[in-house]
Amino acid sequence: MNSKLLRVSSFIAILFFISCTSEETTSTESDQTSSLVLNYDYSPVELETMTLINNYRVSIGLKALEKINHVSYKSEEHDNYMIANNVVNHNDFEARSSNIIKVLGAVKVSENIAYNYNSAQGAFDAWLNSEGHKQNIEGDYTHFGISIRENPANGKKYYTNIFVKI
Repeated sequence: MNSKLLRVSSFIAILFFISCTSEETTSTESDQTSSLVLNYDYSPVELETMTLINNYRVSIGLKALEKINHVSYKSEEHDNYMIANNVVNHNDFEARSSNIIKVLGAVKVSENIAYNYNSAQGAFDAWLNSEGHKQNIEGDYTHFGISIRENPANGKKYYTNIFVKI
């Protein structure tokens, strides 16, 4: 019984930790801001997650990433989409990526998502334990943005972290 539960839990964890690059996409979100968003209010857990990512990058000899409010806003749009639709996916990544390329002049965009982690450290550790997510964290990027939103109906947290090379 324990091994069956472990297999099911592992499958669910893998299902919720798929990273996305600009080649993997589907379009379903409708709110696509085409102008630069300058303001974004970061929560303490968002800042902590960004610090964890940058501290890790620096510890392995990479440059720290600079945050961009517009990228965090696009991440927040996706969190709100996932909450509204009760899903965990990369739907409409192509539109987010295209917007970031158009508005910021990015040449490369990738995305990590996570679901149902109660702490920045928990989500970060899970990303490092997933090869695709770890590749995004360690990737050739210069900037990033993040949004962490809680579903008011069930208290579960949704994380969207977008990496950008400008």
